[in-house]
Amino acid sequence: MEIFVMSAAGIYDWPIIKQVSWLLGQVMNGIYNALSAIGIENIGVAIIVFTIIVYTLLLPLTIKQQKFTKMSAVMQPEIQKIQKRYANKKDQASMLKQQEEMNMVYDKYGLKMSSGCLPSLLQLVFLFGLYPVVQNIPEYVTKVRNVYIPLVEKIQATTGYEKIMSSLATGLVPGAESLDYTKAGNMIEVMYKFQSSTWNELVDKMPKLESVVNNTMSEVSHLNNFLGVDIGAHPWNLLTDALAAASIAGVIIAVLIPVLAGLTQFISVKLSQAGAGGAAMSDDNPMAASMKTMTYTMPLISVVFGFTLPAGLGLYWVASAAVRSVQQLAVNKYLSKKSIDDIIKENQEKAKKKREKKGTSAEEINKMATTSTRNVGTSSSKAKGRAIDAEKEEKIRKAQELAKNAKPGSLTSKANLVNKYNSGVKTEEVIPEKQDNKKKK
Repeated sequence: MEIFVMSAAGIYDWPIIKQVSWLLGQVMNGIYNALSAIGIENIGVAIIVFTIIVYTLLLPLTIKQQKFTKMSAVMQPEIQKIQKRYANKKDQASMLKQQEEMNMVYDKYGLKMSSGCLPSLLQLVFLFGLYPVVQNIPEYVTKVRNVYIPLVEKIQATTGYEKIMSSLATGLVPGAESLDYTKAGNMIEVMYKFQSSTWNELVDKMPKLESVVNNTMSEVSHLNNFLGVDIGAHPWNLLTDALAAASIAGVIIAVLIPVLAGLTQFISVKLSQAGAGGAAMSDDNPMAASMKTMTYTMPLISVVFGFTLPAGLGLYWVASAAVRSVQQLAVNKYLSKKSIDDIIKENQEKAKKKREKKGTSAEEINKMATTSTRNVGTSSSKAKGRAIDAEKEEKIRKAQELAKNAKPGSLTSKANLVNKYNSGVKTEEVIPEKQDNKKKK
């Protein structure tokens, strides 16, 4: 459901996503060829191996993300304190000051506010690029695509095939009515999503191609058969057929992948939360409620989608959640050996090296790292106060110098005489020449 919506929205045609999909497609093609060389021609096995390799490549990002999550739980009380201080202040100066103080908290722990965003963004790009590969294996795997070619050529040689294919594809592929069926790639994409009932309907509409259709169905079924499950079929269709036939084994096979998808997803989320630490799930954390909700909603969504989408996609979810769970156990064990202070020290050292490359002094870095966020507001206000006092003193000094050189007869000069008189100093004002001339006259 969700994937069809995103596909219809054209997200998989975005330049970066498209290039990542092409790259991962080459990986999938290489995996399938390697498995085929040792006699294993099975799409399900290829998906599992592909998932393990991709998530192993993403492991460094996972560790970095987990470290940031753990540090966020430690920083949260200080961040919340700053946010409460500026809760009712919406002017630009206050908002800038709040941002400055929050940056100082991140500097203290050797992090940046964007530290958690980059790993998540890169993972998201990889996952968006991965879905088209799993969804449309023949597009990227040459040997699977070649299975459909003889049937495609026969269909395209049949009069009125475009109308027939359009009617069969409706409901299976978004925008089926507007697809160009003269292109073999579009034909294969549609047929890869055919269910058993769709194949039968194709034979009814093109009876002359029955033998070619049956041969193609047989080869595709062999490639899609994974432990007795047709990963090209929708589990919901398998379930309804099994119930109609009163087959207990069929029901078990039909619900196996969706249930495993939900179960492995639940385990993966719980392990991820355990790695973040208890503080991440405390009531003081504003994200705790949504994380608790996600713990149960995400597995349920996986079960629902597992029934309504091809079993191959559900198999990918099972494999990816299982791989993430194993990785999370290893990451949790790795991080459990490191105290918060050790992680902070590592972050500060990395931040120190980055800043020194940019020319920031080590003393300034150390000062930022050891600054107590409790005094962030007061220290900044004191610094500003000292700057203002120094400015005032400088203005007073300049005013005093000007007063000493005041023009005789001016108000400033008379004020100086009064000050000297009050101080007991003998005063004598020099009368300007013009005034002396007037007295003589």
